[in-house]
Amino acid sequence: MPDLSAADADTAVEQLYAAHWRQLVRLSVLLVHDQAAAEDVVQDAFVAMHGKWGRLRDPDKALAYLRQAVVNRSRSQLRHRGVVERHARRTTVADVVVDGPSVGGARRDAVKDALRQLSERQREVLVLRYYLEWSEAQIADALNISRGAVKAHAHRGSAALRDLLGDWWEDPA
Repeated sequence: MPDLSAADADTAVEQLYAAHWRQLVRLSVLLVHDQAAAEDVVQDAFVAMHGKWGRLRDPDKALAYLRQAVVNRSRSQLRHRGVVERHARRTTVADVVVDGPSVGGARRDAVKDALRQLSERQREVLVLRYYLEWSEAQIADALNISRGAVKAHAHRGSAALRDLLGDWWEDPA
């Protein structure tokens, strides 16, 4: 990562954007399950960081700040979506259109459904650990929790997935 301590806001954010935008969108997609919403979340995080660049104590930690901002904004997006869904018109079974099966779709859907049944923190830790292959330190930094908490959430989340998925769940660790 380039040294950002001497860069002005425009240059620093451009460099971070070029180097990390795709990774941050991928993180958000895994949390919100929607590409467009994830791109909005990441864009908002970059805009907010640009506006606060002069107040950053350690510009070299800007990527960590962005990761945490993306996780927090993704959580907000999910909370907002939950409120909207609770107040939206309920869909009847007759309104639902089901497309044909996709390759691997049943397993993927089962894992997604099982992940939704976990606590928010367990789901976040497992997604960051297994889908993005982040280290415990990176996860702890992004979620603002200790490495021990990361281990505990990963262990409990994996155990819950084993219970929910049975033979389908093979802990990737």
